Amino acid sequence: MTLDRLRPYTAILLRPFTDFSSRVGITPNFFSVLSFLAAIAAGFAFYAQNLVLALVLVFVNAFSDALDGTLARALKKESLRGDFLDHVIDRYADLFIIIGIFANETVPWPIGVFGLTGVLMSSYIGTQAQAVGVGRYYGGVLGRADRLVLILGAGILDILGLSHPYSLPFLGWLLLVFGVMGHFTAVQRFLHVWRRMR
Repeated sequence: MTLDRLRPYTAILLRPFTDFSSRVGITPNFFSVLSFLAAIAAGFAFYAQNLVLALVLVFVNAFSDALDGTLARALKKESLRGDFLDHVIDRYADLFIIIGIFANETVPWPIGVFGLTGVLMSSYIGTQAQAVGVGRYYGGVLGRADRLVLILGAGILDILGLSHPYSLPFLGWLLLVFGVMGHFTAVQRFLHVWRRMR
């Protein structure tokens, strides 16, 4: 994934927010829950075809998701429970957002399911690597941060009303990309883990 390499710079950009949060006593779990609620609301907004609201909520989800980990590291409050909570919320967030995009039938459901399976499998293999003793691995061409940025971009193109190739909205084309690149990323991660297993 490309955007995850920018994490050190993200921490610098988020420092004013982490400093403020620590001063007023906001915990990392608060932002985890906020990201979850924003993802649920974004899914329903996509379903209702309110793209502007949906994209605002996707941004809130992405911002909160970045902030919870950054704040935990700044406060030295990283924990297994917090990490577990973050990953569970991320997977449910993926489900709500992606299902919301295709549940209203503006995107054919087979395309939506294909995109969803690519997202879930790439994420699953990244965390399963830790379960088999190799260590968590999030390499590959498409990570969660990349997906959220791409959703924002495709949504903006749909809001602008640009012509849709073959009558499929840009968000629909994006789900195709998620399917292809998600499964490709899953294969990349599988091979990386497989070579390091004993």
